[in-house]
Amino acid sequence: MRLSTRIGLAVGLTVPLLVLASGWLLLRLVNHDLHHAEDQHLRTRATAMVPEARALLRASVNGRPKVADTRERLLFSAALDVGVRMIGPDGTFSGGPQPDASVPLPEGTTGPVTVRAAGESWRALARPISTPRGSGTLWVFSPNAADQAQLRLVRHRVAVTTLLAVPLSGLLAWGVATGATGPLRRLGRRTAGLDPRTSPARLSDQPSGVTEVDELAATLRTVLTRYDEQAARTAEALDTARSFSSAAAHELRTPLMSMGTNLDILAAHPDLPEPDRTEVLADLRTEHARLLNLLVMLRELGRGDLVEAEAFRTVDVSEAADACVAEARRRAPDARIDLAAEPGATVHGWEPGLRLLLDNLLANALAHGRDAAGRATVTVGVRRTGDEVVVTVDDQGPGVPPEARARIFERFQRGPDSSGSGLGLTLVAQQTALHGGSVTVEDGPSGGGARFVVRLPSTGGPLPAHRGWLIDTAGTNRSQSFPKEAP
Repeated sequence: MRLSTRIGLAVGLTVPLLVLASGWLLLRLVNHDLHHAEDQHLRTRATAMVPEARALLRASVNGRPKVADTRERLLFSAALDVGVRMIGPDGTFSGGPQPDASVPLPEGTTGPVTVRAAGESWRALARPISTPRGSGTLWVFSPNAADQAQLRLVRHRVAVTTLLAVPLSGLLAWGVATGATGPLRRLGRRTAGLDPRTSPARLSDQPSGVTEVDELAATLRTVLTRYDEQAARTAEALDTARSFSSAAAHELRTPLMSMGTNLDILAAHPDLPEPDRTEVLADLRTEHARLLNLLVMLRELGRGDLVEAEAFRTVDVSEAADACVAEARRRAPDARIDLAAEPGATVHGWEPGLRLLLDNLLANALAHGRDAAGRATVTVGVRRTGDEVVVTVDDQGPGVPPEARARIFERFQRGPDSSGSGLGLTLVAQQTALHGGSVTVEDGPSGGGARFVVRLPSTGGPLPAHRGWLIDTAGTNRSQSFPKEAP
């Protein structure tokens, strides 16, 4: 049902109810006014008749019938247009319009009352009359026929008005509602052809002059914008899933084939000499560890590509670095790892991502930053500089050649002697970009080794519009093999 039709029906039903309520109130007010006027008339007549009624009561009590007749006529003359009934100890004198004598009259009344009998009604007023020799009651009556006629006329007019109000108010409301909902219908026609799945067309910002319609249009634009954002995020998630499977399949092919070859050797030669058997098993364990590491790295890249801004909060980088250094010391007890962290170095960031960044910088330093004697000495620094938090990781290794410093953050970039997945520093670059920072490689402070410098803004910023660290992996065509370690 159209909105204009609903409004027309609602008004067409509401207005008659309001007319009926107003008519009922009007009838009550008219009835009150008529009774008030009639009661005032009765009081005036009763006041004028009291002297004559008192004289009539004295004459009747003293036994003077002629005087009583005279006083009775005078009493009836004073009554004029009202009925009168004088009830005394020796009889009752009545005249004019009034209820039948058999109709009981109320007792103990002090004001006007309504007396009904045989379908008729009267307004009645009683006045007590007292004389030295007796007392009585003077009743004054006025028929309600005229008042009832006026009330019936008012009721008739209210009923006619109510019957006319039903169609007229409904049609008028329908016409007004049709005009008022015109902008809403136009908005409906504008949005009817929009299909976010097939067309990028969206609502234009054309004010209609109606506040509610403009607010609804703004809400629709907001909803469509959010739909576009979620559709884009869903597409990215699907691309991430596809790229994850593609990259995983591409990266896992060689190690799985190597593991299969080693398993075939064990199966085909159950009597393989112990030294050879030990070497084959060692290769299997190494390949297994590398596969697990690769899967973990790919998973973390996927998490970083899909993280939302709601996951970001205030993170103390000094505390995160302390936890990561403690874990690295546990994994590499032969290494020397020093930490120099200023307290209160906080950023607005994703804590798991910052931990991942620090873990991979430490893992890279422990793997590639050993000196000629094979010792690993790593120094981690955290300090605040202006509006930035600067993280440095120094090692005593051979360093990174200037021409390779930009490439080491690319996916699957590994050195000739590396046994890693080639994704550790890619994760560092990803997390730095997610936090709006930068990462660079320099020479070590003593002239040897390498220094990785990560700069993170304290207040954070919007997430990058495009996050394709895992998606773009699918386009790589480099050799993805795991080099064997030298025996």
